[in-house]
Amino acid sequence: MAAVDIDVPVETEPQIYNQEDMERQAEGFKEQGNAFYSQKDYSEAFNYYTKAIDASPKNASYYGNRAATLMMLSRFREALEDSQQAVRLDDSFMKGHLREGKCHLSLGNAMAASRCFQKVLELEPSNREAQQENKNATTLLEFERMAEFGFEKRDFRKVVYCMDRALALASACHRFKILKAECLALLGRYPEAQSVASDILRMDSTNADALYVRGLCLYYEDCIDKAVQFFVQALRMAPDHEKARVACRNAKALKAKKEEGNHSFKSCNYNAAYQLYTEALAIDPNNIKTNAKLYCNRATAGAKLKKLDQAVEDCSSAIKLDDTYIKAYLRRAQCYMDTEQYEEAVRDYEKVYQTEKTSDHKHLLKTAQMELKKSKRKDYYKVLGVGKNATEDEIKKAYRKRALMHHPDRHSAATPEVQKEEEKKFKEVGEAFTVLSDPKKKMRYDNGHDLEDDNNYDGGDFDANNIFRAFFGGQGGGFTFDSSPDAGPGNFFFQFG
Repeated sequence: MAAVDIDVPVETEPQIYNQEDMERQAEGFKEQGNAFYSQKDYSEAFNYYTKAIDASPKNASYYGNRAATLMMLSRFREALEDSQQAVRLDDSFMKGHLREGKCHLSLGNAMAASRCFQKVLELEPSNREAQQENKNATTLLEFERMAEFGFEKRDFRKVVYCMDRALALASACHRFKILKAECLALLGRYPEAQSVASDILRMDSTNADALYVRGLCLYYEDCIDKAVQFFVQALRMAPDHEKARVACRNAKALKAKKEEGNHSFKSCNYNAAYQLYTEALAIDPNNIKTNAKLYCNRATAGAKLKKLDQAVEDCSSAIKLDDTYIKAYLRRAQCYMDTEQYEEAVRDYEKVYQTEKTSDHKHLLKTAQMELKKSKRKDYYKVLGVGKNATEDEIKKAYRKRALMHHPDRHSAATPEVQKEEEKKFKEVGEAFTVLSDPKKKMRYDNGHDLEDDNNYDGGDFDANNIFRAFFGGQGGGFTFDSSPDAGPGNFFFQFG
């Protein structure tokens, strides 16, 4: 068989040609990318740098250029990957190390950033940018340390302060943003906290920390059912998320205990309700809004149990937690009214009416102001020792008893000081009887009118002895007391003369 000559192609020549061609093409893409970069059209620059990398994947500068573009687009995690690939291809690529460090810093990895900047300074000791960025990394570490200490001490304002400054250096750090959001929630600044968490969730809907913070805000705003949904979702994303687990447990326990208390209250089992609200308050001291409601609920149960002083304290605790809680002001004001602390009641009703100018609130305020005005006058009911609903006969009997008790003749053997005091009381008893035994005067007195404005009221100019004689019908002679030793101490009796 004749030999057949086979032309074996030389494979290296086309490959060399293709490689050179690809490199020229890659360089052209890079130049176009540079042009778009200089025009700040970073999206187009990214596209052309990507084409350059596809054409020549071993060129470190192309990855470096794309990393710079991604940094301008705030895509720091992708930029970090490109920077790391660049220095893997060329460990002496100073800009690659610098960009890697900046990406680490922006993502909040201060230690890793510092190592990169130190590598740059090994390559170029006088590099001022690396020197400054290394200082920034050190500063960031210090803010992290301060924030950690502040969180342990529950100084949440300090943590927010530190995180704001840390984020000025590490703008893409989700960890810092979450810590800030959590502390904002713990400070009661829920809209701000939710805004931060929502921004993260828009970029990463599976971020368990952001889901936890969203749930925490809802939990602290007393939207417990919705909060539990977020906590459960966070635990689905990260089953070992301890904060979400604790918050979820507390939320469920708080809801259950509060509902038990409400059920007992509606069933008129006020003692049980009071105890259940107390137990609920012990579950989570950080839940300000829910605890304010629990304090107010316990105050309502306490008022039913006639624990008025404790009810006032509970209302004050509720107001301390939430100074906009109208229901707590109203409950405390009613307790003040029930304990005749009218000035305090007026103050609370004024606060309520300034906030919500309703006709009901206006009526409550006027009623309290009237009771305050009445309380500053002599309390004729107390003078006679009768209730405000006393009948005419009860008023007469009370006058008979008090008039005989304080009559000056009965105390003729007492010291001048005692005689003066008893004479004063005798006069007050007569004055009280004069008002309360007269239907018109009594009505005006009960309505809070000033009797001094009444033309028929003679004030303190009347003669208490005349009232006494008229009441007892002293016919034909005086009304005298026997204070002889035979009568016995404290057992004075009277005789008609």
